[in-house]
Amino acid sequence: MAFKDNPAEFRIIDIALIEPGPDHVRQHFDEASLKGLANSIGRKGLIHPLVVQPADGAGRHALVVGERRRRAALLAGETAVPVLVRACSPEEVLEVQVFENLGLGVRAALDPRDMANAIQTIAERFESKDAAAEHFGRTATWLAQATAAANLSPQVSALLESGKISSTSTAIQLEKLAQKNEAKAETLIGQIAQLPEGEKLPKQVVEKVLVEEGLRRGKKPDTPPQAAPDMVPSPAAAQAASPSPATAEVPPWEEAPVAPAAPAMPAAPATERRRVNPGKVKMVAEILGLEAEDEEAVLARLIDEFLALKGA
Repeated sequence: MAFKDNPAEFRIIDIALIEPGPDHVRQHFDEASLKGLANSIGRKGLIHPLVVQPADGAGRHALVVGERRRRAALLAGETAVPVLVRACSPEEVLEVQVFENLGLGVRAALDPRDMANAIQTIAERFESKDAAAEHFGRTATWLAQATAAANLSPQVSALLESGKISSTSTAIQLEKLAQKNEAKAETLIGQIAQLPEGEKLPKQVVEKVLVEEGLRRGKKPDTPPQAAPDMVPSPAAAQAASPSPATAEVPPWEEAPVAPAAPAMPAAPATERRRVNPGKVKMVAEILGLEAEDEEAVLARLIDEFLALKGA
């Protein structure tokens, strides 16, 4: 029988009786991510059961799916975990492991606003922000970042809903601009609202204004600096003229985690910089159901899917 035709039996078993198998497809693990998942398991238990083979003569179960969850459960000190006992032929084990993580995987990341609203609702149960952050195993700064999308103004929310703002992180940046310079923010919001249907504001435009207002530290330009535009530039022009975004100011499911700063290296000439293969971008876009021309949307969606698979 094929895997999908085999019945599954739900059980709670001793985690010591589960054998991961040396040929499991997942061989590399991010320790920080495992600790985050272990914190979640320690507080709420293992939400998604592991999938294991029926017990052998010694009463041990070979793991089919869930090696990352198994390791995090061990790290959390769990002694028994929920499993689905489901027979799987040796020839099909690898395919099941791959298909579980292929495309959208088991879960799709929540919309950042939905996640922010949910986290804010939970945080309101605690007497302080520090206590709420401790409940999530994170810092108060993380909590502020994670709930920022739950406090967007109606005007910014409308632009995000209409697709004229490229991402939730851009909307959050626009709100920060409004707190610093309300007049400039209103001007920019008005310009965004006038964009033609189907055209969106590149996030680099807002980042450039934030740098000008001292809310962000910009990178040293590779080309002579340009004067601030009087109106919203085209997406192509904004992409070419603006600094790369920093990701520390947005929740982890919206952007990739910020890596530790590396030693300064001499800047490579522009002609030597690597570009993403357009063919690969098109292939990923087709898998995600997006337009290949919008590389920013492809990257944002790809990050969401990766973080969802990581359990972030």
